[in-house]
Amino acid sequence: MIEGQEDVSWDDWLALAGACEEHGLEGLFRSDHYLTVMGQAGRGSLDAWAMTTALAAVTKRIRLGTMVSPATFRHPSELARVVTTADHVSGGRVELGLGAGWHEREHRAYGFEFPAQRVRMERFAEQLEIVHRQWTEDEFDFEGAHYRLEGCRALPRPLQTPHPPIIVGGRALPGTVGPAVRFADEYNTVYTTPAEAAERRGWIEAACRAAGRDPASLVYSLMTGVIVGADRAEVLRRAAAAARIHGESDGEQFLAERVDRWVTGTPDEARARIAEFEAAGIERLFLQLHDHRDLAAVELLASLG
Repeated sequence: MIEGQEDVSWDDWLALAGACEEHGLEGLFRSDHYLTVMGQAGRGSLDAWAMTTALAAVTKRIRLGTMVSPATFRHPSELARVVTTADHVSGGRVELGLGAGWHEREHRAYGFEFPAQRVRMERFAEQLEIVHRQWTEDEFDFEGAHYRLEGCRALPRPLQTPHPPIIVGGRALPGTVGPAVRFADEYNTVYTTPAEAAERRGWIEAACRAAGRDPASLVYSLMTGVIVGADRAEVLRRAAAAARIHGESDGEQFLAERVDRWVTGTPDEARARIAEFEAAGIERLFLQLHDHRDLAAVELLASLG
């Protein structure tokens, strides 16, 4: 998983996708932001779904998608259509991550409405339902607080059956878990210790049971940072690089502050942390690589599986 708003060029994306395909990683996902989230002026971003669709045309195997697209950026009909387009271009290899949106400065800078959290959660829930229904129903009407559709029959359908996987991102709180239980295929939580991951899984399973859904039918995944090296010296070099990207100077301190939540260390240490997350109920892991030009790190990550 790559933070695409931190000056990742098209050539960088091509190199990353090629490395993922060559070394056997399952997929390449990206954030959906227009403005740096690390506070570093002068960094830019290619549009997440335009870039994903372009990568779909030049890759053959890896899965592609967003982690996650804010509901504040696009009308749900536009979002459903652009993901469908990418699904056709890829031959059925895309996934949609969807969230409510959180980066207020980004919204102000680019003119996106940034209402109160309650309103953003309402819009997210309506978007999730609309996208799902456009992909699964022949024709439907929708009347919500924020969107109204009349006689919607969205064609063509995506290639994937029943539809591209829908991933909801959040911290396992009711505002995201409730809609996810109704319409999502996967729930992704972020930056958590194994103990917290297990607790959040319990909340999600309880919500599934309360809604009459089999908890096993909702994949539970984690997105977290990764700093892995062949030995301690390489780990510290990569930690220093990640710290610089975040605008910090002390790589060892940067690593120490994240070691309980990230996948870090030598390959054996990383595998041990991954096993802890697996024991906590995590079924799929999105490893957030901050130094997007470090293709050797991509190869090393592929060896952890």
